[in-house]
Amino acid sequence: MKKHLYTLGMAAAFLSACSTSQTPAASGADAVSTAAKAVGAIAADPTKYASTITAADLEKHLRILASDSLEGRETGRRGQKMAADYISKHFRNIGLTGPVKTGANPYYQTFDLEESSWGEGYMTIAGKKYTMGKDFFVLGASPFQAEETAQVVFAGYGIDDPAYSDYTNLDVTGKVVVVLAGEPKKADGTYMISGTDKMGTWSQDPRTKAAAATKKGAKAVLLVTGTTDEEFQKMTGRYANALTRPSIGFGATATQPRAALMMVSPTMASALLNTKTTNLTAYGASVAKAGKPVASTFKPATGVKVKTERKRQPLPTENVLGYLEGSDLKDELIVISSHYDHEGIKDGVVYNGANDDGSGTVAVMELAQAFAEAKKAGAGPRRSILFLTVTGEEKGLLGSEYYTDHPVFPLANTVADLNIDMIGRHDKEHEGKPDYIYVIGSDKLSSELHAISENVNKTYSNLELDYTFNDPNDPNRFYYRSDHYNFAKHRIPIAFYFNGVHDDYHQPTDDVEKINFPSAEKVSRLVFHTAWELANRTERIKVDSNKK
Repeated sequence: MKKHLYTLGMAAAFLSACSTSQTPAASGADAVSTAAKAVGAIAADPTKYASTITAADLEKHLRILASDSLEGRETGRRGQKMAADYISKHFRNIGLTGPVKTGANPYYQTFDLEESSWGEGYMTIAGKKYTMGKDFFVLGASPFQAEETAQVVFAGYGIDDPAYSDYTNLDVTGKVVVVLAGEPKKADGTYMISGTDKMGTWSQDPRTKAAAATKKGAKAVLLVTGTTDEEFQKMTGRYANALTRPSIGFGATATQPRAALMMVSPTMASALLNTKTTNLTAYGASVAKAGKPVASTFKPATGVKVKTERKRQPLPTENVLGYLEGSDLKDELIVISSHYDHEGIKDGVVYNGANDDGSGTVAVMELAQAFAEAKKAGAGPRRSILFLTVTGEEKGLLGSEYYTDHPVFPLANTVADLNIDMIGRHDKEHEGKPDYIYVIGSDKLSSELHAISENVNKTYSNLELDYTFNDPNDPNRFYYRSDHYNFAKHRIPIAFYFNGVHDDYHQPTDDVEKINFPSAEKVSRLVFHTAWELANRTERIKVDSNKK
């Protein structure tokens, strides 16, 4: 059955590759050589090469990558760079090419991130100083690097909607806008904008208010959070814990992308508006009674001083790339990806990240070796394959975002991405049933990719393919939370292989000893067979779906 599947198109492929009308510049010998390579891939039995992916080899690599000596592989740190060196040497030793044309190491796609942390932050209102981390919190970027005098204005709920706008006849250009949380209700308790008991994005996502203020030219939006200071403290506790930790990103841009968004306590808000906290609640009641925006009687404080210092330093890092050139369809590319960074060291404890995502990284390394051995045996893939291990996933999918924004190979030629993140562990839903894998996204952009995944599994692996997290209504939203998404947003079909979360997720106890390597072997072989089919089929898979 399997040999029949790969032999059907052998004669046609051979004749097609030999045709001088398709490649007029090639000699007859070159055409025959190209045809022979294509036929070799089609005729070969992939199980021979899949069998080189073993539990023992996966464990061998993971015991190095997830050892204490690599210090948790935190982005930009020594351990991450040690991991990059180990992966790149593996790619070179098995015969993969380093495809990066710039820099000292052709296996490294280097780029600069930025590490930043909050410095001094305060607002001075009527001579009283309010402190960042106690009285207010900044969500994201802020333009007040040095102390500035800010002009304050009140904008109701900060809503600009066809059904209700707080910005009518209100000039907020360059100003700091104080707004209430949530959205207004009518006297009967229904929301004014929706006309129902269902709140909208104006309540659910404060960035909506920041975006509205940005369009109106505001410099910052201060969201009054909670009805009492005690409630404010409870609602912002997680921000207080994160305030002292540095963050990593692509760095500040030349222009402020949106008005700065800050959460402020009711006491601080009342000082900014020169009123009492009870009057803030009363304003909401007056809107409910009127059934529309109302002008406030607040007379905001003048001479308000603001400073939210951000300390920044460059953080060089690198994606690691290994390239295997295909034969007659070599200009088209399959990407097999994982992230190799993790959480580093916290409070003196190493977070080894064996499952997240050392397991996916060693799977990519083993798949690379399997395809390299196939090529050495004359059965290399028709399409090229990029084995891509990225940095910065734990900081916000940064490495894969950098690659897709600065692709080494054209995205237009990239057929699919198969992404592996956390395999070899089992969640509570599959206790005692290890032969499964969550497959996410395979049908989102290409029905053909989904069909290939299903057929390959039936032919070779017989794993339970669990689509629980493929549901667009699943609250975990895993489709958006690993590196495949940066390919998907460019309409490149993806499949994401994931065994689910467990009690050791993002804990220092995510160690090698807890990995089920025979299970990881089975999943890795499934990915191999899927990649083999994608790389060797004559027609490129179609982008024919548009599911969320």
